[in-house]
Amino acid sequence: MKISEEKFKVVIKINSSKNEIVNYDETKKIYRIILKAKPIEGEANKELIKFLSKELKRNVRIISGFRSKEKFIEFI
Repeated sequence: MKISEEKFKVVIKINSSKNEIVNYDETKKIYRIILKAKPIEGEANKELIKFLSKELKRNVRIISGFRSKEKFIEFI
């Protein structure tokens, strides 16, 4: 899946069997992502950054939502 916006929202579901961008919700303008990581000491956030950077072939960072399932991401 290609993401063209410089900043975008994601909702993550953790403790899954694989890492994957599931879909894009047009009405909420948010990407749904599943991750293998557990929410222990920021592991899910690290996994999200690593996964998105590899998948999108660009560096990303979390702008907000460090302790939430809904996060705001930016390309750097």
